Order: sequence, then C-alpha cells, then structure tokens
Amino acid sequence: MTMTERDPLTGVTVDRLTPALGAEVRGLRLAEADEAMAAQIGALLVEHRVLFFPDQHLDLDQHVALGRFFGPLEQHPHLTNAYLNHPEVFELAASKGGIADEWHTDLTFLAQPSVMSILNMVRCADAGGDTMWTSLEAAYDELSPALQELCEGLSALHDATAHGRPEAWAIHPVVRVHPVTGRKALYVNDHFTRRLVELTHAESELLLGYLTRWVTDPRFVVRYRWTPGTIAMWDNRCTQHCVVNDFGGERIIQRVTIMGDEVEGPGPRWSPHTARRGAVTYHDRQLKAALRERSRPAAGQG
Repeated sequence: MTMTERDPLTGVTVDRLTPALGAEVRGLRLAEADEAMAAQIGALLVEHRVLFFPDQHLDLDQHVALGRFFGPLEQHPHLTNAYLNHPEVFELAASKGGIADEWHTDLTFLAQPSVMSILNMVRCADAGGDTMWTSLEAAYDELSPALQELCEGLSALHDATAHGRPEAWAIHPVVRVHPVTGRKALYVNDHFTRRLVELTHAESELLLGYLTRWVTDPRFVVRYRWTPGTIAMWDNRCTQHCVVNDFGGERIIQRVTIMGDEVEGPGPRWSPHTARRGAVTYHDRQLKAALRERSRPAAGQG
C-alpha cells in the first residue's frame, strides 16, 4: 500500500508510519463509535498492529464505551490507579512512578492475557515521553530459519515479579500464531518473561537475552510523539511497547484493556529442563514450582 490512503467517501485518512507497523488515522470521531466503526477499526488494527487517533479528547465514559466494542474490560490485576477510581480503567501518572519504560506486552503473566489495549493520552510532556512499539511478527520473520525452528519448539515462563507478585505466572509458547492472520510472532518480553522452559538456566539466559534484545531492532519499531487527547490502540498478540523516559513534569495516561486472549502456537517439542541436584537447582526453583502447580488437578477434578 501507499504510505497515505484516503477514502473519498468518508474522508478517513490512514497514514502509514513505518513498513513494520503503525498508522495514524484521521477523520473518525471515536466518541461516536458504533459497531460499524469498530469493525473498520478492527480491520485497520489487524493490518497496522498499532493505530493512533489524534485530537479525540474522549471523556471516561466514551473511552470505556469504545473499549467494550472489542471485548470484556478489566482493571490491572496488581497495580493501583494514580488518581482515578474506576473498575475498568487503568491509570498511570509519572509523578506517582507510573512510567512503563521497559519493553513489554501487556499482562503476559496471565494464562489469558490482553487481546488489545486502548490508551488515552490525558496529559503529556511538551517534549519527550514518546512511546515505541515493535512488531513481533517482523522480528520472527527476520530470524534465520534455524533459529525460527528452535524457537517454535520452546515455551516460556512469564511472571509478575516486576509488580512484586512472582507467584502470578503463566507458561506460553515462545512463538505464537495470530488467530486472525495466521502470522507467527515472537512472544517473549524483557519485563515479564523469566525462563525458557525446555533449556537449562544458562542456555535460557543466553537465548532469552538475545531474543528480547532482537525484538527491539529499529527495523521493527515505530516511535510516536504524543499530543494531549490522542487515542492509541495496539494488538497485544503481536506487539510490545516501551515509554522513552527522557522527560520532566507530569504525564498521565488512562488505558482500557480488552481481555480474553487465547495464546496458541506450535507447542514445545521437548520436556521441561530442571537440574536434578547441585547448586544450579537454585535457578530452577521457580520453574519447578510452576510445573508442580500446573500438574495439579484443577478444582473439582479430583
């Protein structure tokens, strides 16, 4: 497609920001969203993975109503809002330490993580405080075939240690498949992914470190400069994001998070690897505990 497309009937303009991902959309009034508009936005999101809608200035009810077109909403399971008290809206304020400046996909420590997120930029710095997103599909595509094959046979342990909740964990495939497009994506991130399950601790440290650095290659990234009232939407099934922490003053965002993702991929080809004896078992304690918990029968099943 061309870098900018305009629908002559509706006046909607879609300006593609990079070849990998990202588009700025003008001509839609999100406060007036209906099912037809939500379907149009959903199709654009599948194509571009992250969308930006400047100058929207949604109020809280309009923001929540927009999110509900795409699925069930949930507040953050661990973090509390800076000022706002709302069961379906997550709020971060820089003055309260709310700067998400590590690369991550939202809530991957859950067994059913977030499908997508919709962010309202309530207040931003005059300069700085940009956010970067990366395409995990482009990152997978650019791996060598040999490394693609290895990653497709692995799974990874994700947890919420970053939130002080290491007991909140999930195991997901390292390579996941998008349920709409069928494209494969690398599903590991620096913030929540702790261990590659089928490898030794030392092997996991090397490969996981490489993969979490690899996905931030500039070829896969879009960087967006905010203005107040901009709405951003991104697909958590194939992206990561990170705030550039280079600003002073206040920055307040409000986010609705669409839940219910089912993470599917090729699946592990090997058994989990944990050391049987020796000092190295210290590094395997969390993985062993997670595997023991996973093997227990669910409540009501005996």
